[in-house]
Amino acid sequence: MPDQKSIEVCLTPALLNLYDTSNSIVVVIDILRATSSIVYGIDNGAEAIIPVAHVEDCINYADKGFLLAAERNGEVVEGYDFGNSPFSYTSERVKGRTIVLTTTNGTKAMHMAREEAYQVVIGSFLNLNALCKWLKVQEKNVLLLCAGWKDKFNLEDTLFAGAVVNELRKDFTHFDDSCVVAEDIYLLAKDDLRTYLHKSSHSHRLAQLNIEEDVKFCLQRNICETIPVLIGDTLIALKA
Repeated sequence: MPDQKSIEVCLTPALLNLYDTSNSIVVVIDILRATSSIVYGIDNGAEAIIPVAHVEDCINYADKGFLLAAERNGEVVEGYDFGNSPFSYTSERVKGRTIVLTTTNGTKAMHMAREEAYQVVIGSFLNLNALCKWLKVQEKNVLLLCAGWKDKFNLEDTLFAGAVVNELRKDFTHFDDSCVVAEDIYLLAKDDLRTYLHKSSHSHRLAQLNIEEDVKFCLQRNICETIPVLIGDTLIALKA
C-alpha cells in the first residue's frame, strides 16, 4: 500500500476545480440532509437511488415505477413523492424500490464529483465508522467534498469532514489546511454536535421549516453500515 496517501477537504463545490481527483475517492457530504437520507435509504433496502441535477430531470422518470424525490430550499417540491427527509427513507417506503432524487446541494455535488473522480461514495454521520474503516484500506487518495449551501461554505458538512480526518489521521501521510480547520471544528463540537450547530445558518433555515427531528436524526453516529457508491448514474450499496 502506498505510504504517501493524501486526504484533503474541499470546503465547497465551487473550489472543486482546484483539486486533481483522478486518483482519488471523493466522499460527497451533505449532512442536512441529502447524504444522510441516501445512506439511510440504501441501508433500509432501497435498490438504488438515481441522483439528478434538476427538478425537471425527475419528470423523465415519471410513470416508470420509480419513487420521485425532489427538494429545493429545504422543502419538498410540490407534486413529488417526498423530499430529502430521512424519515421518508424507511424500509416500509423504500425497500426494493429505486428512487430518483434531486436536492439543492447534494446531488449537484455528486454530478460534479463524478466527472473526474476515480470513485464517488456517500458519507454521513450515520455511516461514519463503516466509511472510515473502508477508506483506511483503499490504496487511493481521499477528497472530502462538502456540498455546502449554494456553493458557499457550511458548518455541518465541514464538521463531518473533520470527523473523518480525525478518524483517518494515522492512516494518511498528507493533509491540507482545510483538513486542519475541519478537524479543529469537529474537536470543538464532537461532544454535542447539535448544540454547536445551532450556530449554523442552515440550522436556522431548517428550524423555520419545523424539522428539528430531521436535524437530530442526521447527527446520529454509526446507525448504518452501508456505503453508497456511484456507479454510472446510480447510487447502490458498495459490495464488500
